[in-house]
Amino acid sequence: MEKPTDIVIASKNPHKIVEIEEAFKHFNIKVKSLEYYPNAPKVLETGSTFEQNATLKATQIMAFVKNAVIADDSGLVVPSIGGEPGVYSARYAGDHDDAANNRKLLSRLADKNDRKAYFQTVLVYLTPAGDKVVVSGTINGEILKNPRGHNGFGYDPYFYVPEKQKTLAELSVHEKNEISHRGKAIKALVAKLENRWSK
Repeated sequence: MEKPTDIVIASKNPHKIVEIEEAFKHFNIKVKSLEYYPNAPKVLETGSTFEQNATLKATQIMAFVKNAVIADDSGLVVPSIGGEPGVYSARYAGDHDDAANNRKLLSRLADKNDRKAYFQTVLVYLTPAGDKVVVSGTINGEILKNPRGHNGFGYDPYFYVPEKQKTLAELSVHEKNEISHRGKAIKALVAKLENRWSK
């Protein structure tokens, strides 16, 4: 598999870009966000799994930019309520409304003793030559009844990580990246690509 000179991240999220840029800098690869491509298509996430949505994004953005692409889809999964919010994590109770999403989650868990949960990220790397690599990362925890911490976003104040004895919102950015689902997925992707590019 050939190493590209640049990779387009199918996102405008500055946090994601910085994290991926950091991971790829020793390869001497230029990482670009969708900010470089204002006319890129808006991809509808119609898949029923994180991998389907990430693949949809990767395929459509790659066809537009004609370049190697990394796309991701992530979300919170709570098994005791049937895996909700899952692929609907960002729009569980309204589009990207964190407060409403958290309220809905807490109300769905009101009568549940099992509050175990995990965050999952699936990353898809796709090139015009047809190379495809899929990896995922997860972090396990549980949903608290009351929020803690002021860092992070989304469900972070309610997502308690037993090994750290803190919620994700109580961790520093560096601490969170070390253990986060996205951090783990990025490390897995880098390891797989490094292996394939060296052959």
